[in-house]
Amino acid sequence: MIVVGCISGTSVDGIDVAVADLAGADSGQLTLRPLGARTYSWSSSTRASLLALLPPSPTSAADVCRLDVLAGREIAAAVQSAIDEFASGSADLVVSHGQTVFHWVEGDIAHGGLQLGQPAEIVERTGLPVVSDIRSRDIAAGGQGAPLAGTLDTLLLHGISPPASRALLNLGGIANVTVASPHGSAAFDTGPANCLIDAAVSAATSGAQSYDAGGRLAASGHVDQVLLERLLAEPYYALPAPKSTGRELFRADYLAAFDLDVRGLEAPGLDTPLVPHGYSTREGLADLVATLTELTAVTVANALAPYDVTEVHASGGGVRNPVLMDRLAVHLAPARLATSDELGLPTDDKEGYLMALIGYLTWHGIPGVLAGADGRTLTGARTPRVLGRISPGDKPLRLPEPGVTPRSLRVVN
Repeated sequence: MIVVGCISGTSVDGIDVAVADLAGADSGQLTLRPLGARTYSWSSSTRASLLALLPPSPTSAADVCRLDVLAGREIAAAVQSAIDEFASGSADLVVSHGQTVFHWVEGDIAHGGLQLGQPAEIVERTGLPVVSDIRSRDIAAGGQGAPLAGTLDTLLLHGISPPASRALLNLGGIANVTVASPHGSAAFDTGPANCLIDAAVSAATSGAQSYDAGGRLAASGHVDQVLLERLLAEPYYALPAPKSTGRELFRADYLAAFDLDVRGLEAPGLDTPLVPHGYSTREGLADLVATLTELTAVTVANALAPYDVTEVHASGGGVRNPVLMDRLAVHLAPARLATSDELGLPTDDKEGYLMALIGYLTWHGIPGVLAGADGRTLTGARTPRVLGRISPGDKPLRLPEPGVTPRSLRVVN
């Protein structure tokens, strides 16, 4: 079955689309053949509007409505382009996560979430059935609705021989991990990966730069240990798994509470001069970014420490930051740090293939989050549920007989 998976992550840096040939729903031993993947840029106006919609910005029902449709149209165009390029113009199913604009979590309880990207626009453009609203059923059943990566990751880890204590790590705006270990299995968000770094760079340059390209700023700065300890006091890190978070907590003004200032300071690696920003401390931007990079590495390593993993395979945009990867390697040692490429899934494309897998499971009536040893899912739901809702395509909707709960996933070429 040719399935197109697409998602825009917490960094809002593009629409990740992956096309896969999936099989094995009737046997429990799934195979995924990657056909191709690409990240399509949001239009500058839509990306700016999506970022402007995120907390703590005020918004209106009109803004949400317009962006839902506009995002749906751009996702539809990206999906059609991927089908034409990687599937010779023909596919069976589209799975669209959309763009998360709010993840409603209070303490350790998730109550809901909102993703924009109207699926009707995708159906109209492609004529194919679309699975959307991926997270809501898991949340309604008592789960966190995130990270859903635990489904692909766990099946992938179960398919590796010989078995070992391993973890998969995704470094997007938020970092999430999936662990398969004799000390327990888990899937949860560890905290920020790139979002606080991005926020600091964007604020300092009035948006002229949106991230620490190549880790150059972090490499030129020094970690402020006092600030790092203050950042590590964030209560989220002490919550037990399963747990999830997002830019509702680690939002654009998160650092304002720490009285930081990057005004008038020189930072090697910037292509534009710094501009005034409303913080007040001695630290320069390079030192701040170095400290935030260290925060990501430390919180990931601390989160994985109880599981005694021997290997960690990373994916996501953070993999392209050599300073972050170096600091992760130091803090994760003696565990070996590698990338998901070793497992057959390119670091930039894994989230798209995850969506394709979840949609494939939904199509076959199979729950999209796996159960743990206690019967609850890795996200904390009371019982596994089939995820998402299906918008019929141009042809009559005919679903297959329900498949069986998968035991493993093998990536084939």
